[in-house]
Amino acid sequence: MSVLTLRLAGPLQSWGSSARFARRTTETAPTKSGVVGMLAAALGRDRTADLSDLAALGFAVRIDQAGTRVRDFQTAHHADTDKAMPVSERFYLADAVFVAAVAGDHDLVRTLHEAVRAPVYLPYLGRRSCPPQGPVDLGITDGDDPAAALGQEPWQAAEYHQRRHTTATVFLPVLAEVAAGVTLGATLRDQPVSFAPSHRRYALRNVVSTSIEVPNPYFRPPNERQVRAARRPAPVPRHAPEALLTPLPTHHPQDGH
Repeated sequence: MSVLTLRLAGPLQSWGSSARFARRTTETAPTKSGVVGMLAAALGRDRTADLSDLAALGFAVRIDQAGTRVRDFQTAHHADTDKAMPVSERFYLADAVFVAAVAGDHDLVRTLHEAVRAPVYLPYLGRRSCPPQGPVDLGITDGDDPAAALGQEPWQAAEYHQRRHTTATVFLPVLAEVAAGVTLGATLRDQPVSFAPSHRRYALRNVVSTSIEVPNPYFRPPNERQVRAARRPAPVPRHAPEALLTPLPTHHPQDGH
């Protein structure tokens, strides 16, 4: 058994699990169906091809940089009639970074590794309009637990995002798939069954939320002067309640009062 890890980063991503008709939403992290679809495309498989081997892969994803949810409106015309279609509302994740891991048979994982390094069809992050920023391949490790493999990967967030954190380590959320038949965590309908355009089908799977602690490469311990300054007690402000009072008008003796 082996685990393949993938860096999923780009200007825009969109991972829909319940998108329908004119409203196309996105999950907060990559879905299993979206990642399996990307791997199938890298292999050059047709949309009607059997997915059972890829669907059986173990799956987990780590949120390295959550990004920002954005909304867009798009128009389209029917391919046959050229009639205007309803305006669609589409949601994306901007400036997000994730690390996904799939686990399975060593030979299959090695084949997938070679495919993502030289894909038949170019990969995209949930939608064709969302290309990845740089290579997605992070390599192969031995093991059968994709969540555990995510704990060995360095933090993949952008440098500016990492520099915002002032601690030596950070805790990153992880969404991990649980074994079939285990009724823990949340339920998502993103287990791919068929990508056939005439009848796409997805089954339910259970996901649990955990977190993984990883080092912050940009952490710098404070020097001695900074430590002394932090220990020095702050000056106590002078108690001046009169500063909050409105001054009384000046009294003149000629007023007779």
